[in-house]
Amino acid sequence: MSVSDYTETEGLPAKDRKPYKAWSYDVAGAKPYIPRLAAGQERWFAAALSSEKDKAPSRLAVFAEQPQHKRWEMVSVVDLDSQKLPDVALDREGYATAVAANDNKHLAADADLLRTAVLDNFTTGGTNTGSKVFAPTKASKRQVKVHSDAATRFGDKGTSVFDGTDNRFTDAYALKTADGGALILFSHTHTQTDAVAHSGLQLNPGKGDRAWLHNVPRMSIRYTFVCNDAATVTAKAEPSRLIGYTCGRTDASGPPVASWSHRA
Repeated sequence: MSVSDYTETEGLPAKDRKPYKAWSYDVAGAKPYIPRLAAGQERWFAAALSSEKDKAPSRLAVFAEQPQHKRWEMVSVVDLDSQKLPDVALDREGYATAVAANDNKHLAADADLLRTAVLDNFTTGGTNTGSKVFAPTKASKRQVKVHSDAATRFGDKGTSVFDGTDNRFTDAYALKTADGGALILFSHTHTQTDAVAHSGLQLNPGKGDRAWLHNVPRMSIRYTFVCNDAATVTAKAEPSRLIGYTCGRTDASGPPVASWSHRA
């Protein structure tokens, strides 16, 4: 359970909370990608994981050493759209090769450009950068659909607009692939702002919103989402492929309608 899931659950009435069941990944079926790292480099590795025994891996996770905590932590996990894993290059001893995720002149795109393209998928439907950087995949099409669905969600009674926002999670991780390109794992943060078209209308928080918004009707609501993304990039000037992403809501806020403001 993520912090986002925990916060959302805590906001629900006791009768609506589902009992938490402990779970784990199927370690026996995990496929680790352990890079050779030079002295002084940040220590990390990636792994393809499944939450079900005897099922093919469907997630990519990154584990990084946290010296300040004296332990390793999972710092990213992405749900993949396909159980066909990226073809990560391995040496004779089975080690992967870590490559620079940013400012890498040998790749068609780096993590910063991929992040910009993902944000464009949400904010414009891929009009500016998204459709130029990414080939159409299930993941990129899904992001574009999120944008288009939001545009008509409220009809003439309101609007729903996406935007990028401050991103605390700028770390990115890249492994060389067999074609000379790279598998890049990165994160982004975006907002979704829903607003009524005019006074007299209101947005009523749903059950999942109550941890942040309680039951107070709002004139507008600004949701914040933190997302993990995975993409494969070629060494040639070709479009990259977004192969999966996972988002969690981390905040929601907005001004109450006038009647509630007066009560406050």
